[in-house]
Amino acid sequence: MAIEDDEKPRRKITHDIGQDLSLLSVDELGERIALLTTEIARLQAEIDKKRASRDAAASFFKS
Repeated sequence: MAIEDDEKPRRKITHDIGQDLSLLSVDELGERIALLTTEIARLQAEIDKKRASRDAAASFFKS
């Protein structure tokens, strides 16, 4: 019995910086962009959190 497309386990999308992109389809490239955009947002949120913590500490010790 054939497995339906919806039942097939999806492979996890990963991306290695600098990898050859020529073998990827347009859809796969779009998935990579979405993955990396989400990761950039996560990294930016962490930077913002750390800056806020640093600024709060600096403000406390200046008082």
